[in-house]
Amino acid sequence: MSETHKRPVYPFVAIVGQDAMKTALILNAVDPSIGGVLIEGERGTAKSTAVRSLALLLPEHSVMSGCVYSCDPSDPGGMCAACRAGGRGSETTRMRVVELPVSATEDKVVGTIDISAAIKSGEKVFEPGILAEANRNILYVDEVNLLNDHIVDVLLDAAAMGVNIVEREGVSYSHPSKFILVGTMNPEEGDLRPQLLDRFGLCVRIGGIGDPETRLEIVTRRLEFDEDPEGYVEKWSDETEKLAKRIVEAKERLPEVAVGRDILTEIVEMCVSLGIDGHRGDIAMVKASKALAAFRGKKAVGMDEVREAASMVLPHRVKKTPFSEKGFGPALEK
Repeated sequence: MSETHKRPVYPFVAIVGQDAMKTALILNAVDPSIGGVLIEGERGTAKSTAVRSLALLLPEHSVMSGCVYSCDPSDPGGMCAACRAGGRGSETTRMRVVELPVSATEDKVVGTIDISAAIKSGEKVFEPGILAEANRNILYVDEVNLLNDHIVDVLLDAAAMGVNIVEREGVSYSHPSKFILVGTMNPEEGDLRPQLLDRFGLCVRIGGIGDPETRLEIVTRRLEFDEDPEGYVEKWSDETEKLAKRIVEAKERLPEVAVGRDILTEIVEMCVSLGIDGHRGDIAMVKASKALAAFRGKKAVGMDEVREAASMVLPHRVKKTPFSEKGFGPALEK
């Protein structure tokens, strides 16, 4: 349930290769409404390292002081009951990566209600769970494909409504739970339920790097980090600060990025031609394209951004065929 490890985390900017994965994570930091990202890949491809190290790049945001849900001071309608009641100030804090263990129980995820206290005094005494801590932060699930089906349903409900509702023995409690869902998985260990798969705005597939020189660089950097973690983090601190600043600037630029009618038409036609069900794909394409343009300092979305966004938005939404790679349709490979 901790957001980061106590020990130094390997720097995001020092990860060699895996550009698609890093881009997908950055885009969600720029625009959380994209809908998160699913990272598929074999063991040892820096999936978990990238997600955990993203914490050092996440921007700061305003929260209500003393609120376990990190309520947004500018959104009274989305506050918890205590914050709506008033009396709390606000402060600035950095967004966090909150981990959900694959073995977590339902009570650990959603929280618990003290039924005896509710019956005796009429007061709702609620012990917050992981979904409370994840509000307005990144919720990271390693091996998401191995989650218990019931926990998956809980995540789907919270992700869809932006609210976590807990009901026990006729007693109900709710709190805000809007989070960026980031999952990692090894496809060899099982598939992901389609209902959860479609909830991820982006999906990237990564693999081991075969080039000897690049592999040598990966090993060299890792050994250097293991020998002196603090020194290695400091070595990359300037690059980390530059990327963090670039993400903040992209967030500020995002509302001004234009998406022309011709671009929207291209996106819609692409989704129609691939038989994408529903409209989540179209919307995610627009948002990812805009975030890419903002990150690149552009004032308008171009086809370069659309094509790159398509490679992350559409593959997991294309219907499978007997001759396509798992989850990928042949039309994307043309």
